[in-house]
Amino acid sequence: MPKIYEYFGFIFFFYSDEHEPVHVHVRKSGCESIFEIIMEDGKLKTIRCRKKRMNELSDKDKTIAEDFIRKYIDNIINKWVNFFVLKKRIRNSKITKKI
Repeated sequence: MPKIYEYFGFIFFFYSDEHEPVHVHVRKSGCESIFEIIMEDGKLKTIRCRKKRMNELSDKDKTIAEDFIRKYIDNIINKWVNFFVLKKRIRNSKITKKI
């Protein structure tokens, strides 16, 4: 489970056996949601929050997580490609500035 970002209690990560579409799991305080990143012609088309069987993030936390994803979208996709396509090791980044 590669952790890619830590942000004020939020953990952004991939599971090692992931599949397309590109998506990131976000966990905070025992809750988790999945955000699918839908690209079209190399540009962000939409971010969809997919339902998860366990406790989901609150609406407020989902909004914070989606805002974070929008800000770091290029880096998240780059980490996805490096890990799943190029089989490279990726590093966790701790973000300490509010977005």
